[in-house]
Amino acid sequence: MSDGRIIIARWRDWAGTGLEHLVLQETPQGIVAEATVIATSDPGERFALTYRVSCDPTWRVRTLEVRLIGSARSLHIAGDGAGAWTTATGTPIGPLQGAIDVDLAVTPFTNTLPIRRLGLRAGESADILVAYVSPPDLSVTAGRQRYTCLEPGRLYRYESLDGDFARDVEVDGDGLVVEYPDLFRRIA
Repeated sequence: MSDGRIIIARWRDWAGTGLEHLVLQETPQGIVAEATVIATSDPGERFALTYRVSCDPTWRVRTLEVRLIGSARSLHIAGDGAGAWTTATGTPIGPLQGAIDVDLAVTPFTNTLPIRRLGLRAGESADILVAYVSPPDLSVTAGRQRYTCLEPGRLYRYESLDGDFARDVEVDGDGLVVEYPDLFRRIA
């Protein structure tokens, strides 16, 4: 992609042990985000991965590719932008039917996808279904979430509708997370 805008962002996890470097390219043809993440899973397993998310110009996810560094483990799923998903070989993934966005658990970037796509105004909420990816095993499940705009372009409430997790997430003017309490902080 060329003739567009490039944004580089970095985040550190709340504990200070993980790091992400992201390059986001926006063009009239679409959006591509590529990143490397160094992380630690809940039981203390250290790992690193790369991911690539491509979206159409309206921020509807078209592909997600994730590769665990130093492992043969990888994931490639594709969406049609209307809620149908397939594997890299074209096999339909029925449980993800209706999901437009992806949520990769080790990055705050995937919060940007629904924030930008939905364009919520102050006080508006939207319930969505996402393709939720859990590293390091790269399992994919459907997840129900709610986003509420508290302050346009600055503050959104994220809620997991499958659990009791909720946070008010601060973003910048591009919808990129600045602070996600207890999980991530933007450092560049």
